Amino acid sequence: SKNIPEDIDQFYEKLTGDDEEEDSQALKNLEVLTFEVKQEAIEVVQKRCIELEYPLLAEYDFRHDTHNPNMGIDLKPATVLRPYQEKSLRKMFGNSRARSGVIVLPCGAGKTLVGVTAATTINKRCLVLATSNVSVEQWRSQFKLWATIQDHQLVRFTRESRDPVPSGANRSKPVVCISTYSMVAYTGKRTYAAEEAMSYIESQEWGLLLLDEVHTIPAKMFRRVLTIVQAHCKLGLTATLVREDDKITDLNFLIGPKIYEANWMELQKAGHIAKVQCAEVWCPMTAEFYSYYLRSSITRRILLSVMNPNKFRICQYLINYHERRNDKIIVFSDNVFALKSYAQSMKKPYLYGETSQAERMQILQNFQYNPRINTIFVSKVADTSFDLPEANVLIQISAHGGSRRQEAQRLGRILRAKKFSTEAFNAYFYSLVSQDTIEMGYSRKRQRFLVNQGYAYKVVNHIPGMEKETLVFQTKDEQLQLLQRVLQASDADAEEEDVKEELLESNRESRISRKETSTASLSGANALSYSQATKRSADERHPLFKRFRK
Repeated sequence: SKNIPEDIDQFYEKLTGDDEEEDSQALKNLEVLTFEVKQEAIEVVQKRCIELEYPLLAEYDFRHDTHNPNMGIDLKPATVLRPYQEKSLRKMFGNSRARSGVIVLPCGAGKTLVGVTAATTINKRCLVLATSNVSVEQWRSQFKLWATIQDHQLVRFTRESRDPVPSGANRSKPVVCISTYSMVAYTGKRTYAAEEAMSYIESQEWGLLLLDEVHTIPAKMFRRVLTIVQAHCKLGLTATLVREDDKITDLNFLIGPKIYEANWMELQKAGHIAKVQCAEVWCPMTAEFYSYYLRSSITRRILLSVMNPNKFRICQYLINYHERRNDKIIVFSDNVFALKSYAQSMKKPYLYGETSQAERMQILQNFQYNPRINTIFVSKVADTSFDLPEANVLIQISAHGGSRRQEAQRLGRILRAKKFSTEAFNAYFYSLVSQDTIEMGYSRKRQRFLVNQGYAYKVVNHIPGMEKETLVFQTKDEQLQLLQRVLQASDADAEEEDVKEELLESNRESRISRKETSTASLSGANALSYSQATKRSADERHPLFKRFRK
């Protein structure tokens, strides 16, 4: 008590002074240890540090890196960043170092420009990994659009486009290399040119590893790229930080923490992304289709739901309506048999996994610049990284189970900022669902992510004016012929498309339980009605009634 001063302020000043002296002394006593972790063990070390609640902070002091040469590129003078793009980059470069982590921006909000700006800021060798060949071409064009980069500084390594591997004196010169996850992670036998390209990627010390659609990285195959590539800084870009399994949290130690996430509704109000009207359109099943639906296997049930004649007619009506308004329309189908059937019956161009790169680019360019091509049909290959800013209408006729990520990615195809319009909405997202089928349960699951972002779905069970249109499959005979084609389809036709370029995993949690049921548990034609409540076990209840379980 004798040491306590009379003035209490002096007392606190004395305490603070003592703390500062102690902290200063502690800093002097600190030892800085430098060591290198084996490339293949980095993931293990990072994961263990998080478990011990001592997460590693991955930062790259690129300004003082004299070992790796600068590229000598910058943003073009005309390039202007939006406020939220600047904010996300300030989070990354807040302390004059490059911090590894994930930036989350909606599709159409300019993630690519953020990546290009990060690459020009670090100004070292940069490796960009994308999900598809189309995405690689788009990244290349965006680098040329926004940055002062020369053609010889851009190198592509894909199955379709493979630029010469830098050799001799050029091997040590920094470049921006753009490739795909599947190209780098592939474990099978490669061609000589591909082996040479991979040898180059593995031998270089990359300043920045730029990961497009980073939510795919936790997959067992794709996460291999992190042990193959030696990079000082890793930046992940995505619009949907969700997966249908429990691996999304792995990004914390694989890449780094979430650096920045934009609010979708705020960007919409500011006009940076489109104002979208989301609608779930209920399509009643015809009696013949529904009769076979109840007696079929699960795979066949899904195909019958997609090929529902009333879904055909509603899809065609929406296409006709929006084409009269000069809108640009994308129609999505995960099932290639249905994709071809819809597109051919409506005489529209289509593309899917087997479509060649040249044909893909031709269809996409026609869609963008040809006023006579206003509708294209696409499969799940267009879920991510397809840049179609003109598109403002999306119609979904089939989807990948209950995948929330896919729902958000598809919405992103029409989220590009649109020209000023006096209408309340300038983009439209229709999800066509066959009534009283397993599609309805999946649809509820899929909408969850977008509802959390602030979007609301309008349910439409009747479209006025359809009876005045001349549409496909109007007569009973035409519908029965379509049913015959569906029943004759092979098991392979009934399956979803197998896309090798992308990771599209099912979610065990999001799958609706699939089982046989009786007609007594299902509804009528136009509205959902529910069977009389009886005491049943959870396993006996029909998946359509999941919302009402107690």
